[in-house]
Amino acid sequence: MAAISAFDEMFGSAEGYAGHNGAAAGPYRAVAEWLEATPPALLAARRRQAELFFRRIGITFAVYGEAEADERLIPFDIVPRILARAEWRRLEAGLKQRVGALNAFLADIYGKREILAAGLIPEDLVLRNPGYCLHMAGRVPPAGIWTHIAGIDLVRTGPDEFHVLEDNARTPSGVSYMLENREVMLKLVPELFDSMKVAPVETYPELLLETLASVSPRGGSAPTCVLLTPGRHNSAFYEHSFLADTLGIELVEGSDLFVRDDIVWMRTTQGPARVDVIYRRIDDEFIDPLCFKPESMLGVPGLMAAYHAGNVTLANAIGTGIADDKAIYSYMPEIVRFYTGEAPLLANVPTWRCREPEALGHVLDHLSELVVKEVDGSGGYGMLIGPHAPAATLAAFAAKLKARPEKFIAQPTLALSTCPVALDAGIAPRHVDLRPFVLTGSCGVHIVPGGLTRVAMTPGSLVVNSSQGGGTKDTWVVDE
Repeated sequence: MAAISAFDEMFGSAEGYAGHNGAAAGPYRAVAEWLEATPPALLAARRRQAELFFRRIGITFAVYGEAEADERLIPFDIVPRILARAEWRRLEAGLKQRVGALNAFLADIYGKREILAAGLIPEDLVLRNPGYCLHMAGRVPPAGIWTHIAGIDLVRTGPDEFHVLEDNARTPSGVSYMLENREVMLKLVPELFDSMKVAPVETYPELLLETLASVSPRGGSAPTCVLLTPGRHNSAFYEHSFLADTLGIELVEGSDLFVRDDIVWMRTTQGPARVDVIYRRIDDEFIDPLCFKPESMLGVPGLMAAYHAGNVTLANAIGTGIADDKAIYSYMPEIVRFYTGEAPLLANVPTWRCREPEALGHVLDHLSELVVKEVDGSGGYGMLIGPHAPAATLAAFAAKLKARPEKFIAQPTLALSTCPVALDAGIAPRHVDLRPFVLTGSCGVHIVPGGLTRVAMTPGSLVVNSSQGGGTKDTWVVDE
């Protein structure tokens, strides 16, 4: 797969890694000096130590749909991704604005639907969307907050050019890797930390617990919070158990909970204990067999009745998945302006909605130049990267688009920025994105500096998802 020219963050070169003049840019100078001073053998030894650390504590994920879906390690890179404090401040302001608009949008489409009445978004795109939950129409979640934990995927294309690639407002994952990546870096490269002032991410569990507690329907200083998991066969089960342990709350499955008199209770050895807040990592359709899929064994019968009675908080709220829809994403500039009265601080990637005939015609005419995604897709599945696709794949995708155009959007093939990665053959550039995590509760909005940097480990690849072979690295926000 041929590499594309992209902005290289270490050298600040618009011509990419190969076009640099050898001088590291701003906050990367200390990293460049560290790489120069570290013998390759020592760097390789530390990479092996990192892998052993992750194996020992069991940081793994599973890939669905494979004949041998064994637990895997996500590749970890020991070279940190660096953001200057000034860069981060601009991103932080944009993230708060965007997540505030997302919460207002969700409240509106399940309430007065003013944005639909204004004609800014087609009614059918919202009301007939598979992610729109009729059970939430006319409902207001506790504290009026819909998306308590959001993961906003950002890509960089130039020195000051960041774009939102997609919004994750339902059950965003990856924060455990952000925290574990920092822990292993503190152990393996303390000398690099000593040379730079790195903003901490270790406060995330405390902020998350504060956020969850702040939306308890009963108030009080010590509400009972639990994390609801589908179980150990879920691809993100490690993260579920890690977060429950780190937050000091119970990790529960559906069978551990029951509803009586519209109140959720947890089975314990001391008898039933009332539950106030559920951090749910189960999709809407599986969470209550009385409302959604009757065959689901993962959820809790009667949970929605308790939720609608105002006796329990679900984080994130039921129905937030519509904000993950990529056709809805294409309207985010209008959504931000409508609810905030401000211009968006973070740009969207230009997007063609294939449901519109003119856009479909353009996409079909330029398929070999574009990235095409399913509107409800995730994990890098079901997408086409036109410049890297053979003719047969392009033809097959064209047929899909003609048959079900409403299921797809298309975007230009962005040259994602590159960062240095330590490999067996030495240091080389790889394309990256960034997922910061935004917490919203009655206590306010909190974002720990940085987030999860995902890396396309395959040379020239633009797909960073772990299910497609992507890796991760620690993200440092530093003072210059």
